[in-house]
Amino acid sequence: MTSQPHTSELNVGAPDSVDRRPLIAHVIYRLAVGGLENGLVNLINRTPQYRHAIVCMTDYTDFSRRIEHDAVSLHALHKREGHDLAVYWRLWRLLRALRPDILHTRNMSALEAQLPGWLAGVRGRMHGEHGRDVHDLDGSNRRYQRLRRLLRPLVQRYIPLSQDLERYLLERIDVPADKIAQIYNGVDTERFYPAAARESLPWNGVTSDSVVFGTVGRMQAVKDQMTLVRAFIETSRCAPELRPRLRLVMIGDGPLRAEAEALLEAESARDLAWVPGERDDVPDLMRGMDVFVLPSKAEGISNTILEAMACGLPVVATRVGGNAELVEEGVTGYLVEAEQVSAMKEAMLRYAQDESLRREHGQAARSRVERQFSMSAMVNQYVQVYEDVLAENCTDKRALVEHQEKLQDESPLPRAGEGGTKGRVRE
Repeated sequence: MTSQPHTSELNVGAPDSVDRRPLIAHVIYRLAVGGLENGLVNLINRTPQYRHAIVCMTDYTDFSRRIEHDAVSLHALHKREGHDLAVYWRLWRLLRALRPDILHTRNMSALEAQLPGWLAGVRGRMHGEHGRDVHDLDGSNRRYQRLRRLLRPLVQRYIPLSQDLERYLLERIDVPADKIAQIYNGVDTERFYPAAARESLPWNGVTSDSVVFGTVGRMQAVKDQMTLVRAFIETSRCAPELRPRLRLVMIGDGPLRAEAEALLEAESARDLAWVPGERDDVPDLMRGMDVFVLPSKAEGISNTILEAMACGLPVVATRVGGNAELVEEGVTGYLVEAEQVSAMKEAMLRYAQDESLRREHGQAARSRVERQFSMSAMVNQYVQVYEDVLAENCTDKRALVEHQEKLQDESPLPRAGEGGTKGRVRE
């Protein structure tokens, strides 16, 4: 028996009204806690000039509650593990029913949706490259390259989130430069802002003189939290006078969580660490940290780095993907080679021993986010690409003109409060 897509609607407008706003169908692997998914929700919440459909190749979670928009539908295709050719038939049927103006796929796990989209008659087709997976850490996977080249003629616009991913598309996939629009993630500086003084954590292991190293992310191999655990243990060993003050906070869940807790226990450091799993109060937790650490083996443009910088935290990150485009070496943080425990330990030790350095780099990080990684800049760039694709593919010129006139009249921009916050610190 063929399974059917599961569909739900969120905040849908009056049923008797005809909504002529263009419809964008976003195809992703799964809607759950994660950087890609967070960026998608931020974009949807700030683009009321479009209707949106989120099509999940597998399923979606209650992370969808973060969506605040008057016309969004959710669809789960329930793709099985391994090869599930039937899922593309279900996707084709869904797209035929939805009739979106633009199909926007994201990452390798959704790229193959371009073919059903083309067959379903979707005229505007885009693909976003948000980062690498554990099977292609450096972009050298030949199978992935062949598949991307095969589907390249179907994609009208590519949106890589980093210059590193843009180079990959240009040099490895041979995508023409005029089909690429590189867009950095933006960070919500109204949710993520510095505290006047480090805020309390919902954990009684922190004291006023503690130095709290923290990370946020799915606890899986590509995020490599085990290197951070080892670096933290080494930091406490080589500076025994600091050990009573050092603390580690690891937010997120996944297969590495139990392994991390076991290593901390084996090294008699379990009481120095808090590993609570997934949390929905990340901004507050970041304001309870002193230093943010991202130990990933691969990244696109890390939302968590940007969020930590917006919270006024210095950052220690691995020199992979787009991390070097975010962290300014020796100004807002330090970059170390991936999987190098000793190098990460040295960077952590510098911060542990120097409060003024933490404060200086944290302030520079906040300023950098305000200058270069605002949410409004990100949204405006996506809107420009969407409008270009709509103009190139629209068959209903009257509807397009009405949409563009309404867009100019309303000038829908990111939520109020994005501007005028430079240097702001909330009490």
